[in-house]
Amino acid sequence: MNIVVAQSGGPTCAINASLVGVFRQALKTEEIDAVFGSRCGIEGIIKDDMVDLTRVIRSNEDMELLRQTPSTVLGSCRYKLPMLDEEGADEMYANIFACLDKHRIGAFFYIGGNDSMDTVDKLSKYGLATGSDIRFVGIPKTIDNDLPETDHTPGFGSAAKYVCATVQEIIRDSSVYSIDSVTIIEVMGRHAGWLTASTCMLRVNNEIAPHLIYLPECDFSAEKFLEDVRAERAKHQAVIVAVSEGLEIDGDSARSGAVDNFGHKYLSGIGKALEQLVRDEIGCKVRSVELNVMQRCSSHICSKTDIDEAEQIGAEAVKAAMRGATGVTMVFKRVSDKPYLVNIETADTSLMANKEKFFPRKWINSAGNGISDEAIKYFLPLIQGEVDVFMKNGMPRHFKYSNIPV
Repeated sequence: MNIVVAQSGGPTCAINASLVGVFRQALKTEEIDAVFGSRCGIEGIIKDDMVDLTRVIRSNEDMELLRQTPSTVLGSCRYKLPMLDEEGADEMYANIFACLDKHRIGAFFYIGGNDSMDTVDKLSKYGLATGSDIRFVGIPKTIDNDLPETDHTPGFGSAAKYVCATVQEIIRDSSVYSIDSVTIIEVMGRHAGWLTASTCMLRVNNEIAPHLIYLPECDFSAEKFLEDVRAERAKHQAVIVAVSEGLEIDGDSARSGAVDNFGHKYLSGIGKALEQLVRDEIGCKVRSVELNVMQRCSSHICSKTDIDEAEQIGAEAVKAAMRGATGVTMVFKRVSDKPYLVNIETADTSLMANKEKFFPRKWINSAGNGISDEAIKYFLPLIQGEVDVFMKNGMPRHFKYSNIPV
């Protein structure tokens, strides 16, 4: 058989490592003749736009460079397939399966998050309903760390490592002046605050900041926020606050009203809104810092654990498909924190499609403005190790999308 792999959703530091895992394991598997890559996620299957990955990844050096290159080398999408019973859906799915059959595809691997697992779930169900032998396997990916059923997701560890390092540098920057100040750092996280919460790890390096951490899992009051800031200003000259981008002020979100194909609202400016609130009500020096897309793809400070695990889970996906698995997503199951040990297993994709895993309330303090030390035990193993980054002219070298022949 041949296989095809695609990437979907937001980019991360580790998504290409999972692609390398699929590719490297496929080369070792006698039953697999060719490995195709679908351009721009499921859209590449719909448009019959696929590339033979042996024309892209030509050597072990290419594999090593690609596994530490951020973003999605095959391109991405946020394409939502119709429900199986929607009008016109049968024609859509018939065309997809016709493309897969044309290229003798026996297994389809989709690297992505909650919405991507929706695609895997629908395709596997249509395949089973129509008697297709094609296997559909999901490979997790998201910096939000909000996929159910898995201990964590590839991409999260590297993002958390970048966020912590950046916040620590902001702490140093904010401490140089004698004037009192408040710095509000906006971190990605629409509904789940895992990434913002990970800033608590700075305590193991003897940092006391961020002094306040706010997640979307808790109700947020402007009045209580101002009380918290005033209390911290009485103790610290430079107050550091970490907030999730999805935070709602008194139930009102800082969102634009526009939505993507999966109905997710675009977020805009909670950090700026809180900056203005502090300026108006407290009147001290205040600034907001939006980490934005940098936290997704800062591979120069990626976690070796994250990259290694991303490749491993991609390889295990191929093994699972060769055993006949379909309609499943690969997951990590943690065995222990110290020593850190995980197993890689499969879970029913329908348990993960369009579903979110929220940061545990038990790890948030009673005031809703800080994270307990118990969370550090969970986070810390995920950011360990450094990758020997390929450099050129003093800068990291990347495997370029333009390497892919048309």
